[in-house]
Amino acid sequence: MFDWPLDWIALLIAFAALIVARKTSVRLTEVEARLSRLEAAPRMAVQAAAPSLRPFEEPAAAPSVPPPLPEVAEPALQAAAITSDVAADQPPPLVPPLPQAQAGFEETIGTRWVVWIGGLTLALGGFFMVRYSIEAGLVGPEVRVALGALFAAALLAAGEWTRRRESISQIAALPIANIPAILTAAGTAVAFATIYAAYALYDFLAPAIAFVLLGVVALGTLAAALLHGPALAGLGLVAAFTTPVLVSTGQPNYWALYIYLAIVTAAAFALARVRLWRWLAMTTIGLSFLWTLPGLDAGVETVAPHVFHVVVGFALAAMIVVCGFLFGPAADNDEIEPISSVGLAVYLLGGMLIVLASFHDGLALIGFTVLIAATLAVAWRAPSATGAVAAAAGTVFLVFAEWALRDNPELLVLPGGALPGMGPDPLGASVTSHLVTAAIVALGFGGAGFLAQGRAHNPVVPVVWSAAGVFTPIALLVALYARIAHLDRSIPFAILAVVLAAAFAAATELLTRREERPGLSASIALFATGTLGALALALTFALEKGWLTIALALMSLGTAWIFENRPIPFLRTLAAVFAGLVVFRIGYDPRIVGADVGTTPILNWLLWGYGVPAASFWGASYLMRRYGDDAPLRAVEATAILFTTLLAFLEIRHAVNDGDMLAVPSLAEIGLDVCVALALAIGLERLRERSQSIVHNVGAVILTGFAGGATVLGLLLFENPMVSDDAISGRLLNILILTYAFPAVLMLLLSYAVAGRRPPAYGNTLAAGALIMALSYVSLEIRRIYHGPVLTSGVTSAAEQYTYSIAWLGFGVVLLGIGVVVSSQRARLASAIVIALTILKAFLVDMSALTGVWRALSFIGLGLVLVAIGWLYQKVLFRRQQQAPPAQPAG
Repeated sequence: MFDWPLDWIALLIAFAALIVARKTSVRLTEVEARLSRLEAAPRMAVQAAAPSLRPFEEPAAAPSVPPPLPEVAEPALQAAAITSDVAADQPPPLVPPLPQAQAGFEETIGTRWVVWIGGLTLALGGFFMVRYSIEAGLVGPEVRVALGALFAAALLAAGEWTRRRESISQIAALPIANIPAILTAAGTAVAFATIYAAYALYDFLAPAIAFVLLGVVALGTLAAALLHGPALAGLGLVAAFTTPVLVSTGQPNYWALYIYLAIVTAAAFALARVRLWRWLAMTTIGLSFLWTLPGLDAGVETVAPHVFHVVVGFALAAMIVVCGFLFGPAADNDEIEPISSVGLAVYLLGGMLIVLASFHDGLALIGFTVLIAATLAVAWRAPSATGAVAAAAGTVFLVFAEWALRDNPELLVLPGGALPGMGPDPLGASVTSHLVTAAIVALGFGGAGFLAQGRAHNPVVPVVWSAAGVFTPIALLVALYARIAHLDRSIPFAILAVVLAAAFAAATELLTRREERPGLSASIALFATGTLGALALALTFALEKGWLTIALALMSLGTAWIFENRPIPFLRTLAAVFAGLVVFRIGYDPRIVGADVGTTPILNWLLWGYGVPAASFWGASYLMRRYGDDAPLRAVEATAILFTTLLAFLEIRHAVNDGDMLAVPSLAEIGLDVCVALALAIGLERLRERSQSIVHNVGAVILTGFAGGATVLGLLLFENPMVSDDAISGRLLNILILTYAFPAVLMLLLSYAVAGRRPPAYGNTLAAGALIMALSYVSLEIRRIYHGPVLTSGVTSAAEQYTYSIAWLGFGVVLLGIGVVVSSQRARLASAIVIALTILKAFLVDMSALTGVWRALSFIGLGLVLVAIGWLYQKVLFRRQQQAPPAQPAG
């Protein structure tokens, strides 16, 4: 019990009474104004049709013959008389009612504020009188309590008397403050404070008697709200739910508390139903839920009353609040009504909290199961409560997920099971009860989700049922697997998953044969999704850890195949969702199975973990592209490219580093990565010609950019053997072929693949890169011949410098010959660049570095080659161009 001073409690209750009376006055003002407008329209029409009469004056008899006009009447007067006669024969026009004038400042003060302040003053006056009598010692405690009770009775009687006087009065209603409601609110506040003072301050009343009296006052206030409006109902509701806080004992009696709250909840729901006050129903549900929280951690002895509280509250809400069910308001064409759904969901939340707080006590679990079954039954009869079905599915998942993740998983994996006498048997009563509960709940949700199809005109209703029917069994299966099998391989659970997949597949097939109904297509898609999800779980349960990635990837292919046979648009999105899950999975662990990848090159877990998903996504994208290009298709195509690239890169890393996936990148790895990226880019360039896919287009550009960056930063700079001191083993057949020669060839092929399909600068850049890589390969091979494995050792001799010049010059001549034979201007341009570099080297390097015969041979050889090139251009290439036949004119 809170030890609050009487005057503070009195002041709070008085202010509450003022606020609720103010709201009542506003509502009544709106109703009275509306009635006045409705009554004014016909009355004003009758007044316009009848002649205006003075009070107590009889209407004159109409002459049978109109009086003759004087002979001296003007023609204008005669015309006016004729016009008036014609107008008299027409029906009188309906005059719309004039808008009511807004109340002025004086009227507002005199008719409203004075009354509200007066009600507050009455309540405070009673409190202050009691306080004065206490301070002055005028009367004893017994007399003070008696006077307070008499004052409360007088206010209540005055409120009832004024209400009856207004109901029999002939005076038209005015937009004034509701005096009866204010007097009644003040009376109930004084009565509440008097009883509390008799109990808390003077110990005149036992806790049980005080509890009953306060409850009677609160319930009486709710009953009076039928006559005095919603504000008094709010006051009574707050008083009723705060009574248990004001009256308490050292030993809390939860049974008495929840029986009292059941009576209060029933009265509040009944009042809300009679007057159709939505706010009162929701407030009652919220306050009732708050009273579920005290005592949840008190032990097993409080489970029964708590279960009683939520079950009774749920039953009252279902019978009185849910629209279209038993005594609830009328439903509105299969629409999901928020209060009906939220009301049941709140009590489901309370039942879930009881289960969790009691550590899954048997009685709490039974009560929770009863609430779930009741939710399905109520929502089956009343579509307005369909939203509670989704809440039921969510609470079921939370209950079983918490049970699966409880802090005693070690009991499940002991070699010999739980030791006798050393704790509960993990496979004993708790698991048995949860298995039975899960089976009942899964059958209930799954069966109802299938049978509910076609029962409602609102498409949202069957979709909610099907979603819950698919989600709940799968979620329960996962929770039981995690708890019992401890995420290890389990054939029994795999069999259960296959059975569940078969059930969902049968439901999908049966629904596809039905005639089209609202929401049927989405429901079919959901059951098809459940089929694929259950199959993925079956593979996961039956196979090792890494197979989950493969299973999810195969689900994407399977979804695309199902879409081809059952063209449900949602399935395309589902295929993309499965692809996203696999991407998330490899982001968590790129090695698929952790450190158990294995050391065998190529034939290891990376091949299955990335190769099978890559093939699956390529197949899914092929099937999906037949039916158009959209966002799900692009997502699957992007995932296919990603897994193909990662498969190649990770296999290279695994093979080069002897299975060490965390090693530092080396020259060989970077070179092979560049080759793979260029080869994939060539393949995507060819593929995008047929598919016209923006994903293939962008993917080719990204891979080309990656290859270019790795070439510049890795092969030419940081991992260049002339910089990194890495040893190059082997003579002509060494790693330089893979890291420099092959990339040069692939860059050249890629430049031809994009010719005419991308801007010229794009292809020319690739051709320039190929030329640089080719020269680098030639130069590094010469360096390897002269210096051995370590290219940075020793000094550069004259013979080595001469060899560079001869090799570059020979390379330029080969390029020129290729350009002449195939008529390639690009090859001839590359030849010119290489020969120009050779000339520069001859004059800048060879002239100073070479001596003796080497210098002479260098310049003699260069001169002979240049002369031969000039002759080739003049006598062969130029003559061929001159002898080319002229173009024939068109036409």
